[in-house]
Amino acid sequence: MKVVLLAGGFGTRISEESQFKPKPMIEIGGKPILWHIMKCYSHYGFNEFIICAGYMQHVIKEWFADYFLHNSDITFDFTKGTNDMIIHDQRCEPWKVTVVDTGLNTMTGGRIKRIQPYIGNETFLMTYGDGVCDVNINDLVKFHKSHGKVATLTAVTLAQQKGVLDIGGDNAVHSFREKNFSDGALINAGFMVFEPKIFDYIKGDDIVLEREPLEKLALEGQLMSFRHKGFWQCMDTKREMDILNKMYNSDHAPWKVW
Repeated sequence: MKVVLLAGGFGTRISEESQFKPKPMIEIGGKPILWHIMKCYSHYGFNEFIICAGYMQHVIKEWFADYFLHNSDITFDFTKGTNDMIIHDQRCEPWKVTVVDTGLNTMTGGRIKRIQPYIGNETFLMTYGDGVCDVNINDLVKFHKSHGKVATLTAVTLAQQKGVLDIGGDNAVHSFREKNFSDGALINAGFMVFEPKIFDYIKGDDIVLEREPLEKLALEGQLMSFRHKGFWQCMDTKREMDILNKMYNSDHAPWKVW
């Protein structure tokens, strides 16, 4: 089963970093967050990836072009007047990676539509290139297969960031307490599973996946949610990047399941 990764946006909310590279290539612990996401899928045996690139797509292509070289012990032998390269040891994952330029201004749905030729008539996995999670991918796929619908998304609880107020009609604060997990709203965390029929719901580049396609699937009863109560964190801001780096560098990264 192939894994599709959305990695083409501008990343404007983290412009301090994204002015130099695509947001999925911003590093956590010395590796792009995209690599972390791929490592999670690879842990569960999913090793074929299709990356929907766009903004600064050459950065993604060049990183993977050099990946084998940077993770190998190599002898460069010029003694015979030729450029012989001997590989002694390599520490690369068994990945097959297809990077597709899906356009600079294409919306999320349009990017998925553009990679249809690389998927064919197969069920596939999809997630965003800027969020890490410790969801069990095998359990997610098993759940998807059990209900027979077109789409499954992973739902997580987005915790409240501030204290909770009980305000009455007279604008008086009747109670105040610190936030807790139950106060949050369920949101789409990505980590989706799609049947190839999803392509029928996407008409062109200007289609936002999270609007017309998913809304229509929901109305038709074809969209299911896989509830995940574990860790999930997106990287929309520099503050969130710093949090993820601190977690990884202190060896307390819940998404590091490998």
